[in-house]
Amino acid sequence: MRLPGPALPADAVLPRLVGALADAPSAVLVAPPGAGKTTRAPLALAGAPWLAPGHTVVMLEPRRVAARAAARRLAAAFGERVGATVGLRVRGESTVGPAARIEVVTEGVLVRRLLADPALDGAGDIHGARAVGVVVFDEFHERSLDGDLGLALALHAQALLRPDLRILVMSATLDGARVAALLGPGTPVVESEGRMFAVGTRWRGRPPDRAGGVEDAVAAAVRHALAHDDGSVLAFLPGTAEIRRTADRLAGLCADGPESAVDVRPLSGDLAPDAQDAALAPPPPGRRKVVLATNVAETSVTVEGVTVVVDSGLARRPRHDPATGMSRLETVRVSRAEADQRRGRAGRQAPGTCYRLWSEADDAVLAPFAPPEIATADLAPLALALAAFGADADELTWLDPPPAAALAAGRDLLAALGALDASGCLTGHGRALAALPMHPRLGHLALVARASGHAALAADLAALLSERDLARASPGARADADLRLRVEALREGRAPGLDVDRGALARVRAEAARLRRAWRASGEADPDATGALLALAYPERVAQKTGESARDARFRLRDGRTALLDAAQPPADAPFLAVAHLDDRSGPGGVTAARIFLAAPLSADEIAAAFPDDVVTDDAVAWDGARVTATRRTRLGAVVLRETRLADPDPAAVAAALAGGLAAAGLASLAWTPDAAHLRERLAFLHHHAPDDWPDVSDDALLATASDWLLPHAPAARSLADLARVDLAAALGALVPWSRRADLDRLAPARLPIPSGRAARVDYADPDAPVLAAKLQELFGLAETPAVLGGRLPVVVHLLSPAGRPVQVTRDLASFWRAGYFDVRKDLRGRYPKHPWPDDPTTAPATARTTRRR
Repeated sequence: MRLPGPALPADAVLPRLVGALADAPSAVLVAPPGAGKTTRAPLALAGAPWLAPGHTVVMLEPRRVAARAAARRLAAAFGERVGATVGLRVRGESTVGPAARIEVVTEGVLVRRLLADPALDGAGDIHGARAVGVVVFDEFHERSLDGDLGLALALHAQALLRPDLRILVMSATLDGARVAALLGPGTPVVESEGRMFAVGTRWRGRPPDRAGGVEDAVAAAVRHALAHDDGSVLAFLPGTAEIRRTADRLAGLCADGPESAVDVRPLSGDLAPDAQDAALAPPPPGRRKVVLATNVAETSVTVEGVTVVVDSGLARRPRHDPATGMSRLETVRVSRAEADQRRGRAGRQAPGTCYRLWSEADDAVLAPFAPPEIATADLAPLALALAAFGADADELTWLDPPPAAALAAGRDLLAALGALDASGCLTGHGRALAALPMHPRLGHLALVARASGHAALAADLAALLSERDLARASPGARADADLRLRVEALREGRAPGLDVDRGALARVRAEAARLRRAWRASGEADPDATGALLALAYPERVAQKTGESARDARFRLRDGRTALLDAAQPPADAPFLAVAHLDDRSGPGGVTAARIFLAAPLSADEIAAAFPDDVVTDDAVAWDGARVTATRRTRLGAVVLRETRLADPDPAAVAAALAGGLAAAGLASLAWTPDAAHLRERLAFLHHHAPDDWPDVSDDALLATASDWLLPHAPAARSLADLARVDLAAALGALVPWSRRADLDRLAPARLPIPSGRAARVDYADPDAPVLAAKLQELFGLAETPAVLGGRLPVVVHLLSPAGRPVQVTRDLASFWRAGYFDVRKDLRGRYPKHPWPDDPTTAPATARTTRRR
């Protein structure tokens, strides 16, 4: 097989690959970095004898930078520029000529094409699109959301609409057998042997776990490589902030010595195309290059002249929580597959060296593969695509199916945006959203804003929210959260108190200009409408200020959760916010809260206008911790827009709120007199012995029935102080019908008569052992132990000394008189000589006095 351009290792297996696809609709190609699968396989497929005339080869790349680079290399093989035999389609850019046989596209472009043209036969509403003969999924191991969705939709098209459609999945680090099983029984797996050049590995140990540790370690490794290795250096860092800080540490590379004549270039997906080209291009003669890159340089990208890789071992991944609707970027260790991809960048053009900023022991515990994006991402775009395609998730074939909870959360958001109707079907608005190459939130913002005359502002906001923030945070501080300042900076080039990243500004301006042209938006953007438009995109993130500390302003989101914003930032003064960017954090005292990073103020009237069907007015009667409050509220979920005092609240609602307040405070908050407490003990005693005949007066029971036994005695009560004035003895007594009052006194008498002539109180704290306490002398002549429950339960008699101290406890008074009494008398007679101590207590007169009469 003769192919244009220089030969590469993958050429050896391409005839077998083309032959395999002649006999099977799908195949897997596994080839190590540097084998040339990206630049050679599409050429072989485009010349395959089974490819129908006029059909094209469409190759997917996971990122725009990789798509542009791959398209340029493929076009160079023909000695052409992109747009002739080889075309390119990425977001905001389409260079495809009428004679194109190969199209390089990003994965999102293929998804949108499948939605418009499910059979990929060129019949859909895609300008200049031709029938597709082969779909090539390059670097599929990255497992992007659009990549997984694109493969699922392509397999669906192949099975139902286009049996002649071929699918090829390619990767350097891939479980080929698992993917082949997904593609269908008997799917061939073709493997290309060998890396182009050997790469040595050097272990430098993990960077110190402190601020700036990664940047210091990478900068030190780069300087070491420049001093001890030939060629240019590609360093992998987790994000653009680390790239910027590392570049600052390498600012002195122009000094004399082995590091002289070195250019430092950043490379990330959010850079402008010319900046990406500068990083990928070979250095001028006599100069070396240091490229500081995110994971965009892991695959499908050849950085010219690089023979050294410095790998921080870190990557930044988004993680979405469907329960909260929030996403956060997490810095994590790379997988072994990612580390191997990075290492392979050093051997693309010559023997190389890879410096790994971890140890061999750390390497042994790396995860084999990174988790697929479908397992951790916001699935609202996926839910929209499935609805537009007309298929449920379980009707498609997935390598990893979308998590049910995340997919349900995505559908809920689409319903809130008006994209799905009550039955879950796509609405006309939803079809319009699906046609826009952006997140459904931003598409909704755009469509509504264009209809209301704010198209220019919508274009600016969509660009600002879809690209990296143009504001840089100062060391030790966050960038101002006010989105209006970004709108102003986009127009003026600067904004008060905002450190503007000039490269990011240029990128956002270019995207905003593209959107304005596409939407035919003209005029100036009005920053004052920012909050109102932002609320359209993030309806669940409308927030109301509820308090402030010295450090943070506290806001309540529409669903009731708490969010915090630095109190020193201007939006913290607003009564309401529309929030675009926030993530989970721990608030004061460990309370789960969210930290607000990007927001704009809006008014109550703007909220009501944005959500006319969701704003409700209701009467709220609630306990505020001290008393019952009654208000009429106009609210959006938990966000209260207006609140007025309610003069005549529903008495039942007041009673319920008051009962709730009492339940929170507990029964101890009431004014329990000794008589009331004693009556409660008596009733508890009777309930213990006859639960069906007597009321339950336990804490739980009384709190649960407060509206029945307590509140009728305080009809005007609004607070615990009001309840404290209730006669609790009367309230509890009312639980006993008049017909049972005599039984109460008979079965659980408050007092029992004793021989001294006094009625002694009976203590019912222990329902199995009521206690009667009296001085021993008061019981002289009492032969039998007193009893309650109609004489069935003898009380426990506490016999007291003349000083009122317990000297004996008994349930058998007769036995005590016969035996125990004489020991007690012997002990006490010396201490109380003036007290009568008769020889026969059963016949001696009882007395309450403590001394003999003279």
